[in-house]
Amino acid sequence: MIKELMHDPIFLGGKSEVATIDDLQIAQDLLDTLTAHKESCVGMAANMIGVRKRIIAFDNEGKYMVMFNPEIIKKSGPYETEESCLSLLGGPRKCKRYQSIKVQWQTENFETRIKTFTGWTAQIIQHEIDHCDGVLI
Repeated sequence: MIKELMHDPIFLGGKSEVATIDDLQIAQDLLDTLTAHKESCVGMAANMIGVRKRIIAFDNEGKYMVMFNPEIIKKSGPYETEESCLSLLGGPRKCKRYQSIKVQWQTENFETRIKTFTGWTAQIIQHEIDHCDGVLI
């Protein structure tokens, strides 16, 4: 189901809780909402639809991907960039990102995966994990 976007910076600034198998519907709602905003958005975290769970959905080179409980376990190649966010008013904001990140997460079957992402996909994932950690750009 497509959900309304959260814009409250106090809510968005809170840390998200660990996701469980009971949160599969939240992931589907997140995908539905991301798809509805595909013209202006490449990734979302569950708190952007009002749910403080560690779930993100994003465009992974043309195909949507969902991660439960994602954590960056290694990063390299820092750079400065600017990003915008559907949840935050105003224009792009400066932030620090990494060219390459190694991420550990769980699939929708709650199987643990580890993979290295680079470039644009890595930047999207970092933005969404920041949301899970209550970090606003």
